[in-house]
Amino acid sequence: MTQEVHTQVTAEELAHAFEEETAPVDLSRYAVEDWVTLAVFWGMSFCVFLQFFTRYVMNNSFAWTEEIAINCLVVVVFLGSVMCTRTTRHIHVDVLYHYLPAGVGRYLALAVNLITICFFAYMSWLLWRYVGIVHRERMVTINLPRNVVFYAVFAGFVLMMLRAIQVFIGNIRRGYSALERPAAFDGLGE
Repeated sequence: MTQEVHTQVTAEELAHAFEEETAPVDLSRYAVEDWVTLAVFWGMSFCVFLQFFTRYVMNNSFAWTEEIAINCLVVVVFLGSVMCTRTTRHIHVDVLYHYLPAGVGRYLALAVNLITICFFAYMSWLLWRYVGIVHRERMVTINLPRNVVFYAVFAGFVLMMLRAIQVFIGNIRRGYSALERPAAFDGLGE
């Protein structure tokens, strides 16, 4: 085992270590749906905190906080998936593209884009039909329509489909996709 060497640091040197220049914050890479997702996330966090506080501090929990937090989580997942679609951050396996010829890989990547668009369109259609069936349901603990959550999930799928079309057009213009050149998509703003 090697001996560790500790260098003495003065208080002034330590204070100057926190004076590093920070890069300006760039919020331009975030879209409207990202901000809505963030707001719903904070609403969910508030409900979870309120549930914890009323249950363990007040010893008399509000029953509605759990249901609202669960529904907020559903909305966060599906609206957050829109960001993943826009930035091509959904899980994908790209190892096959390293072994395929470039032309074959290109057509396969475009086919994957088209299948993704079709999947999101089909899920949007199915959810629209489902909302039509259960549009009169109410939440259990609070008298609110449950279709608000279903419409948010429907909006998530429609937005994922639109973002997937946007990614498809960008891949055609660029000449490659995240499947073909994952290193080119290391930044989030693609």
